[in-house]
Amino acid sequence: MKTPPLAFALLMMVPLAAPVASAAAGAARANRELVVCGRDEVFILDLDARDAAGAPKKIWSWQAAGRRDLPAEYHGLFRSTDECKPFDGGRRILITSSGGAVALVDREKDSVLFYGRAVNAHSADLLPNGRVAVAASRDPQGTKGDALILFEIASPGRELWRTELPTGHGVVWDESRKILWALADREIRRYQLVDWETTAPRLRLVGGLQLPEGSGHDLYPVPHTSFLSVTTAAHCWLFDRDVNALVPHPALSARSSIKCISQHPITGQLAFVEAERPNWWSLRIQFLHPDQSCSVPDEQFYKVRWVVVPAAGGR
Repeated sequence: MKTPPLAFALLMMVPLAAPVASAAAGAARANRELVVCGRDEVFILDLDARDAAGAPKKIWSWQAAGRRDLPAEYHGLFRSTDECKPFDGGRRILITSSGGAVALVDREKDSVLFYGRAVNAHSADLLPNGRVAVAASRDPQGTKGDALILFEIASPGRELWRTELPTGHGVVWDESRKILWALADREIRRYQLVDWETTAPRLRLVGGLQLPEGSGHDLYPVPHTSFLSVTTAAHCWLFDRDVNALVPHPALSARSSIKCISQHPITGQLAFVEAERPNWWSLRIQFLHPDQSCSVPDEQFYKVRWVVVPAAGGR
């Protein structure tokens, strides 16, 4: 593993969860909404409100079963949701399921904008020109998994292109660097967009970094920094995209079975899910800075992502 430069090492001594002061942060209010997934329902919790049972209030919910705007053959594919990324202040939610599918949902209109099949899908992200990248993990049949797949929102259900990605678990589009980062079992990979203005787009592998251990699981940006948080089998890390270096996460390095890490871009509070062995899920969501936890009766958690709502008049 590459040794980080002194400046990067010193930065690791500063608490990552300190409140962020920036022009970008000023354009949004510090709400405490989380989009949550893990079973057949994706929902949003308002952590500052309570339901009749005293649990965080559920303010939005989506399920595939019975939807008329989703083909019937897709309804059962979202039985085990494992990613739920918010976009546009939470107006759109990108959802993947290990059951074998991906969907982009319009929260305000309660409509499905896009859907596609991807065996054991574990993560997705939106790309330029209305395209979607999906990380597909292992296929029990050994035929269509372990892949990085491209789709187009305007053509639901039609795969554009694919390449191998062993135990694919994470994808992050990096707009400022024009790079797609992808997480495999033992590697972070870097891809460039190729032939993107044509009808036959593809990705070119241009680099990568070996992980110190296997079971790469979560890959997600740390707001207003060059870092991506990374989780593996027994540890958590920070990957600096500027220097291609990986160091232990300053707050969660020794925690194992961490399914996701999401940092609030204004308050700096970390939200994460740590699987409760032998299960792959947890009955609670945990927080750092300040330290808290919460649960919802009859719910199991796998991924949680902060939703940041633009302030009135802001975008």
